[in-house]
Order: sequence, then C-alpha cells, then structure tokens
Amino acid sequence: MQVITPHPSDLGDGFVVHRALPSASRRAVGPFVFLDQFGPVQLAPGKGLDVRPHPHIGLATVSYLFEGTILHRDSLGSVVPIRPGEVNWMTAGRGIVHSERSPADVRAAGPRLWGLQFWVALPLALEECPPAFAHHGADEIPRVTRPGARASVVLGTAFGATSPVALTSPMFLVDVRLDAGATLELEADYAERAAYVLEGEVRPEGADAAVAKEHLVVFEAGEPARLTAGGAPAHVTFLGGPPLDAPRFLWWNFVSSQRDRILEAQAAWSEQRFPQVPGESEFIPLPARPLPPGSAL
Repeated sequence: MQVITPHPSDLGDGFVVHRALPSASRRAVGPFVFLDQFGPVQLAPGKGLDVRPHPHIGLATVSYLFEGTILHRDSLGSVVPIRPGEVNWMTAGRGIVHSERSPADVRAAGPRLWGLQFWVALPLALEECPPAFAHHGADEIPRVTRPGARASVVLGTAFGATSPVALTSPMFLVDVRLDAGATLELEADYAERAAYVLEGEVRPEGADAAVAKEHLVVFEAGEPARLTAGGAPAHVTFLGGPPLDAPRFLWWNFVSSQRDRILEAQAAWSEQRFPQVPGESEFIPLPARPLPPGSAL
C-alpha cells in the first residue's frame, strides 16, 4: 500500500487545488492519469471560478461536484451546468477546447465550490477519435447501501450496480460516505485501485496508522481494498482499472502515447488552429516549460 500526499496550490482568492495524480511516486492508477480536488471554498461576493478556454487531446475529463455549480462550454457547442452528484464526461480525442466558469446567477453572493476532476487516458485505438461530450444527472447515478455506508457508482460497475456513463475502457469510480467506525471493502476486481480521502480519516486493512483527508491510498495488486472510518464519518472516492495499455506523455493539458503528437498539439494551439468555444475569444498562451525527453507516464 502507498499513501500519496497531494501538493496544494493556491490559485488565488483562496481557491486551493490538491493534485494527487500525477505525483512523483505514482503517475497513474488504471487509466486515471490526473486527479485534482478543488475546494471546498467559499469565494467572496462577486467572485467566481473562471477557467478560460483551453485545449485537450488524447484524454477524457470527468468532473464531479459535491458543492456548487460550474458552467461547462466547449468547442462542440455544449453549454451545460454541472451540479452536485452529476457527471460530465468530455472526450477530447483528436482535440477539443472548453471553459469552466461559475454561472452569473451565483456570483453576486459568492459561490461555494467543492469537487473532483479526473483525466482518463484514452486507449490507443481511441486517442484520435472525434471529440464528444456527455452529461448525466444525479438521478441517473446508481446508489447502493451497505451496512454503515452509502455509495454512488459514478463510473463502471461496483457493488452490483452499473453507472450509465459510456466508458472508453474498463474503469470504476465510486463515491462513498462511511459512518463512524464503519468498514467497507471495494468489490471491483482490478489490478490498480486507489481511494482518495475527502473528509474524516480511514484506516486501510493492515495499516499501522489512519490516513487523513486529502490523501490518496493506492492498494497493491491483490491487496484487499478495505477501509474503516475513524471516530467520525468519512468520505472517500474509490477509483481504478486495468493498467495503461502503453506509457503516456502528459504535458499541460495534452495526453498522448506519442511525444511528437504533444509537439503537434503545442504548435496547433500556439497557431490558434484548435476549434473555438462559441461566444468566447480569450486565449491562454502555452506554458513556458519544455516537454522533457522521455517524459512518459
């Protein structure tokens, strides 16, 4: 078992992001190559989230909220608010551009935001597929009850329930609330599994100490994915799947099995050859950092 402590980054106005994947000690869990927790945060009146239009290739993004609302816009013309318990799945494939913002109607009071965003590496055969976007309401996501636990099966199959979200490869993502002292074992049978602790603390089976919130527990292959909450309720998210089908390069918002494809995407974005988000004209220049040779996940 491995415990990863995410590196927190303050993006301004008290908006803190904890990035658990990729990390120096673990680059991916199954097809999940990126895991960010944003918030919980209460922004000041008049403020809001403003992630300007930016590109992606070779991945799918998964957005899942616990508090607040984010308005998604993309170059396909999608304009969809996401709220707690709902799922946004955006397939970048050969290229997509999107923005994420607080809706105008919540900015006056100052929005509260808390959620997770994941990037899933597309399998080799789908890296250059057409871009797509799908949204699923909270009432579509299966909920399962176990003694002392309540789970939402966000992606894939777990605890006898299957999410309606169409996947690009086998994987699972399950959001779990545990009562104080309750134990739950993940039944999903995949080689790579992890649990991100959002609230409270949990003790993995066989561990010498409890794991606090804002940490990622990565289970070894064959090791029971069993957690017990401490003296207070806990909130965890299980994730995982089979190992990546090939190493991946990850640079800025681009993921690919081919280093040259990352370089092509850099040039395309700099030359503004990506499609635009309708109604938005802001442009974010490429970061001033090189793609290191051999930088593969």
